[in-house]
Amino acid sequence: MAEVAEVAAESGGGGDSGVGACERGVAPIKAQYRTTKERFHEYLDADKQEGACQETPTEGPAEPEAKRIRLEDGQENGKTEVAVESHERQVPKRARGQNKSRPHMKPAHYDKERLCPSLLQESATPCAFGDRCRFLHDVGRYLETKPADLGPHCVLFNTFGRCPYSMTCRFAGAHLGPEGQNLVQEEVVARCAQLPSVRNGLDRALQQQLRKRQVCFERAEQALSHLTQGPMPTIAPESTVATLTPKHSSCHVQLDNVGGDGAGQGSPVPTCGPLTDEDVVRLRPCEKKRLDISGKLYLAPLTTCGNLPFRRICKRFGADVTCGEMAMCTNLLQGQMSEWALLKRHPCEDIFGVQLEGAFPDTMTKCAELLNRTIDVDFVDINVGCPIDLVYKKLHGRSREQRYTRLADWPYIEQCAKVASPMPLFGNGDILSFEDANCAMQTGVAGIMVARGALLKPWLFTEIKEQRHWDISSSERLDILRDFTHYGLEHWGSDTQGVERTRRFLLEWLSFLCRYVPVGLLERLPQRINERPPYYLGRDYLETLMASQQAADWIRISEMLLGPVPPGFVFLPKHKANAYK
Repeated sequence: MAEVAEVAAESGGGGDSGVGACERGVAPIKAQYRTTKERFHEYLDADKQEGACQETPTEGPAEPEAKRIRLEDGQENGKTEVAVESHERQVPKRARGQNKSRPHMKPAHYDKERLCPSLLQESATPCAFGDRCRFLHDVGRYLETKPADLGPHCVLFNTFGRCPYSMTCRFAGAHLGPEGQNLVQEEVVARCAQLPSVRNGLDRALQQQLRKRQVCFERAEQALSHLTQGPMPTIAPESTVATLTPKHSSCHVQLDNVGGDGAGQGSPVPTCGPLTDEDVVRLRPCEKKRLDISGKLYLAPLTTCGNLPFRRICKRFGADVTCGEMAMCTNLLQGQMSEWALLKRHPCEDIFGVQLEGAFPDTMTKCAELLNRTIDVDFVDINVGCPIDLVYKKLHGRSREQRYTRLADWPYIEQCAKVASPMPLFGNGDILSFEDANCAMQTGVAGIMVARGALLKPWLFTEIKEQRHWDISSSERLDILRDFTHYGLEHWGSDTQGVERTRRFLLEWLSFLCRYVPVGLLERLPQRINERPPYYLGRDYLETLMASQQAADWIRISEMLLGPVPPGFVFLPKHKANAYK
């Protein structure tokens, strides 16, 4: 394991801080802020309001369920109390990897009686399923069992002038009239109609064709046949894209229209919208706009946390290039809505790509052809470095055992950049400050990609561009989280299911944010990504709460923004390394 530079000795003595001043791998926090684990939790518990969700004991954090069961089993088997105490004093092995045994609580379980979508759409036609519909049609009964509103303002109503979730919205009081009608702000609706919307949704007609395997991949099959016979031929890129719309009545969708360098070849392609020059005269391959992202800041594709609301936050702080979460080629070819949702693109993402994972040439080529024809994307990122089982056991270019226990080998990246020249090569790893970014650019890479550093502090892009350390306050950080919840409600919805899905992704992000140490508390700048923060008391209560490594305190932060959690709510982060309970 790579050695970490020793922290400079703290002036003034450590007192009873409980952490050595020169301990390796620990962030160098000033002595006046450092504290013990017990005092840290006592400080947070002292300010808790009565009846707060999931109280934390003053003597320290509760034992994880698995550990408590092991201790009880040891007592039942006749072990002495001395043996149990010695077991507790042992330093537990740091958990790593994916937390597959974490409890799941799907948002659909919060609403036992869900209202029929036909009532929400305010359609004059009755429900097509009639008495066989599994949803509730009694509005009065639904309102009696519906949980209380979470706040007086609805983000969707204020932003778009109309909330499509009507009475099922958890902020419905902001847009329901005296008779229960859904109010509309016509001026806001008209203004938002002129703005671009989220792109790359899955068309229903295309989904049916994919499920029935009625989509033809002529170019992919052509490339695969040549791949088995000899060298891959050069295939001219397409200049026109066939957009599938519900008006297509053909049962067999042709997704290929191989074009040469001449115009007017092949049958006309049905299009909608205004007529442009590209509809009349095809562009030649040499006229295609080339993608140049050299020197730009690239937000790495991040599974779970790299969702569309989080990418909007990073774009606001200066990220130049964004990429969707990892999508499985097989699931995309099967038309799974959950997988296609990972490809959605917000209008603010001016340079956007998608990341694909696949293990076989046929699925990869077919998926590339499919996406090239149906969605608006600038590039495709092929995942060859993910350590999860689903990817590692098929297509993989990185030591799985290493994970993040070692520092990134930038001298090796420098060698790769020289060998790859003139092909541009982006490098990433352990970038958490503008100094790290400057050192990375000196290796000769075309640009840098930021991954975990963006999770710890998404304002890192601003720091890199402005070449400064931002001593951001706790209130500013809370405003960032509030913006994320607003973006989440816009993306996932403002009903119970959308609110709890937003909360879940917020909690996953908070499991990384707690590792950030404010600049004003550090004795030496910058913070390094492999330095864990010790227990410390911030400059105010909120700053201390954001430094907590307990899921219960992350839930408290989510309740500040999204209201109280449902009864029986349980959360553990996706990765064991972040489960600090």
